[in-house]
Amino acid sequence: MRYLLLIYGDESRGGAMGEGDAATTMQAWFDYTDWLVAQGWMTAGDALHPSTEATTVRIADGERVVTDGPFAETKEQLGGYFLIDVDDLDAAIDIAARIPSVHSGSIEVRPIAE
Repeated sequence: MRYLLLIYGDESRGGAMGEGDAATTMQAWFDYTDWLVAQGWMTAGDALHPSTEATTVRIADGERVVTDGPFAETKEQLGGYFLIDVDDLDAAIDIAARIPSVHSGSIEVRPIAE
């Protein structure tokens, strides 16, 4: 079954890291991604640009409304995702719990409607 692991965190924290901490953090992400690939579970995954570069589209009163930037004021922003293919929800939860930023943010596990 396929699951989308949505990675939420405070994107302002990344800019506050020193160069050494940033390199260590990125290596943890590379290692995690390599592990997913080695297990044969990873279908796709990417980091996203900051929420300030987002564009939100809505239809209001029959008119298209386009808004620049984040669509809501929140402490955590969607920063990336992994699309995985595993046996069941328990496996997806175990995999999500190993995402490097799980201790400073949250991971939403969503099943893909097949």
